[in-house]
Amino acid sequence: MNVIETRLPGIGVRREIITNSGRRVGIVAQRDGDLDLIISKASDPDACVASIRLTTDEAAAIGNLFGSPQLVGQLRDEHRDLPGVSTRQFLITPGSPFDGRSLGATRMRSRSGASLVAVLRSGQVQASPGPDFQLAAGDLLVVVGTSEGLDAAADILQHG
Repeated sequence: MNVIETRLPGIGVRREIITNSGRRVGIVAQRDGDLDLIISKASDPDACVASIRLTTDEAAAIGNLFGSPQLVGQLRDEHRDLPGVSTRQFLITPGSPFDGRSLGATRMRSRSGASLVAVLRSGQVQASPGPDFQLAAGDLLVVVGTSEGLDAAADILQHG
């Protein structure tokens, strides 16, 4: 899929894709750092039906939402023939006991038996992060394990 980039003099840069339905969906990264999610009118690709101002954290979370299903689907396919192995996603929320702390501080593997296989941050995948990896609010963790192990991992991430 092609990303169309258009310089907007005095404003910033618009980056968008054209969907199968013919709509343009994208962002406007303004010179002052503001970000707007935009959706074009079906009848006029240069006119917006919606423009939503996003914070950097909101834009990162949306990027994670879109990137996550592909990664999780791939992991599910790889584990299809392994009964009892599942994949689950966990969001690090502001105020989480591990917001700003290292992955090693969770001791997730030794406490739950579940393994963190990737972190999605700002639309980017950090595969197999090490124990020194610093977790942050907005991170989407992809964890593999048994149902019991994943439940324990959820409890660890929520309560410490």
